[in-house]
Amino acid sequence: MSNRLAGLGPYFAADRHPAGSDPGAPWRSMAELLDTPDVSAARVAAVRGYLASAGRVPEASVPVRVAASVMHLGLAARTLSPLFALAVMGRAIGPVSLRELYWQPALGSTFALSIPEAAGSSGDGASLIPPSALELCQVASVFGLSQRVLRGNIASALTGSHTALVSAEPGLARRARGELDRWLAQPLLADAWHITGEGRFQRRSCCLIYQAAPGRKGAVCGDCILLRPILPD
Repeated sequence: MSNRLAGLGPYFAADRHPAGSDPGAPWRSMAELLDTPDVSAARVAAVRGYLASAGRVPEASVPVRVAASVMHLGLAARTLSPLFALAVMGRAIGPVSLRELYWQPALGSTFALSIPEAAGSSGDGASLIPPSALELCQVASVFGLSQRVLRGNIASALTGSHTALVSAEPGLARRARGELDRWLAQPLLADAWHITGEGRFQRRSCCLIYQAAPGRKGAVCGDCILLRPILPD
């Protein structure tokens, strides 16, 4: 199963470790984001520095909350993608928390990730937003981000995972669409997105990355609420 996940792309690739076990060095528990504020603060600082360098602007001009949102979106996409893919492949997903996920942190969103074996056990379990997603919202909220932005990031990350999965395995398109609809219908996300009159997914918030550009006038993402007004149903 790990090989099949890797075949979908770097966001889906994941090592596996027995549930309840620590895979050992160089793996680190992602719970450190919850338990050690310096870890999340250092990651936000690294993302802020990267955004400043990429935009050729002073680091001080990049709002901390913008870097925190970009960090959150990347972590959500990386941790949800393999779990979403397992659900599409007919594997029951248990309530996976950050304490059950292990990583080898590096700047960027395709860091090495290990998920517990129990996360993909056979069965017909209900599709649920894993606790890890809620915990990542908790991690990012201390940097001044609203729950509206954070929920939008999760919805956007899931939709991106769906697009990448279907591109890699078109034969899974119908199952992936059904699974995405179930995940997006969960109470956490139900009011975080909208389908426009054109049939396009659009989140009801912005990840704020445009504010990292000179004059805070950067481009917005393809699903951003700022791209154009939401069309009526």
